[in-house]
Amino acid sequence: MTQAAALHVEDDMLALSGDLVAKNVGAIWQNSVAAAKRLGAAPLVIDIAACGIIDTAGATLLLTMERSHGGPMSLRGADEQFSALLTQLRAVASAPLTRAQERLAVAEAAAAAKPPGIYENLKIRIGFFGETILALTVLATKLRFLRGADFARIADNAGFKALPLVVMLGFLIGMILAFQSAIPMQQFGADLYVADLVALSLFRELGPLLVAVILAGRTGSAFAAELGTMRVNEEIDALTTMGIDPETMLVLPRVAAAVLVMPALVVTMDVAGLVGMGIVLMVFGFPPSAIIAQITYSCGPSDFLLGLFKGMVFAAAVAMIGCRAGLTAGNGPRAVGEAATSAVVGGIVATVLLDGLFAVLFYRLGL
Repeated sequence: MTQAAALHVEDDMLALSGDLVAKNVGAIWQNSVAAAKRLGAAPLVIDIAACGIIDTAGATLLLTMERSHGGPMSLRGADEQFSALLTQLRAVASAPLTRAQERLAVAEAAAAAKPPGIYENLKIRIGFFGETILALTVLATKLRFLRGADFARIADNAGFKALPLVVMLGFLIGMILAFQSAIPMQQFGADLYVADLVALSLFRELGPLLVAVILAGRTGSAFAAELGTMRVNEEIDALTTMGIDPETMLVLPRVAAAVLVMPALVVTMDVAGLVGMGIVLMVFGFPPSAIIAQITYSCGPSDFLLGLFKGMVFAAAVAMIGCRAGLTAGNGPRAVGEAATSAVVGGIVATVLLDGLFAVLFYRLGL
């Protein structure tokens, strides 16, 4: 059992006693750092002769006291083993930053400074995309960072728990489209072709687009809030300090889960929309066999598969934007809310832009 750590302030020095281990130093951390700072120009002398076990947490406390004082400290009662540990920690503190640590430092500086402009925001987004792609290319060497339980939880929240909302929205959209289209087309005796209109719209455009909007509102904001909270609580910094790549452990599982559940959500949206459309057409007097035959005649497998492909791309974009908003969140009580808002807005805007690009691309390819 460890002995509680204690701080004793004497006339010409500070004395520490007990075991300076991670379990104990938190209780005396603030007082010790403040006492070292109050010494001002006087030399910082710390007596640790009465200390028992000292681990890296205790050594970090001493270095923090030295930095707070602003001058070199003189230790009394330190043996050779502890002096070597202190030297190693000083070397680590002065070592060049890794790429992940540089990114964290830049993010902290940006949070403390004025909000970044358009050019800086663009650099952050492109840099995050590049870091994620790089993490994907070296994933085989970092599989130990992945946890199956987290992946299953993320997939469940993004997929299964979103099904009721997807079914309700798809059913209502199908009914609304069918009813609003059937009334004017009935004047020309073409109300049966409402089945073609609604089915093609759902398969190629509305199905993946609406599911992506739902994903941005539910999952993208959740990713941003979760990672933003970790960022504010300095858990991301802790992972980086332990040598764990945040992109590999936090971003890739979320992107993969969103991409994998997207086809099921798109299919659910399409089926719910067709059911809603079928009910409206049956009210207008068309039998289910005629409706099914019209859908089968007008829609091919390519229409359905293109919608699934677009949905998976939308899901990847929404998930990456949500993770980026969380990992680059600022500090303070408003940071998490701002990150969630940025994730939703960015996800919806990116989805609409990608949908427009796909429309032009598919037209040029004749798809």
